[in-house]
Amino acid sequence: MPDRSSKRPRDVNELARRLVDEATGEAPKFDPAEGKDPAAVALGRKGGLKGGKARAAKMTPEGRSAAARAAANARWKRS
Repeated sequence: MPDRSSKRPRDVNELARRLVDEATGEAPKFDPAEGKDPAAVALGRKGGLKGGKARAAKMTPEGRSAAARAAANARWKRS
């Protein structure tokens, strides 16, 4: 399934054809990894996995509390 950033065609006929192709399964398969360097993807994932723990280890207890409070406020503000 395409991500939200893909744009739909503006032309009504192109949009109709795309919808029919998707409904009948004739549309090309969506590959989210297309055009990405596997080494860069692995490196980004590696940094993402250890980033939060490293940041928490550097923060003081007061800093962690302030960050948690700000996050909770942001979550409650949305609802």
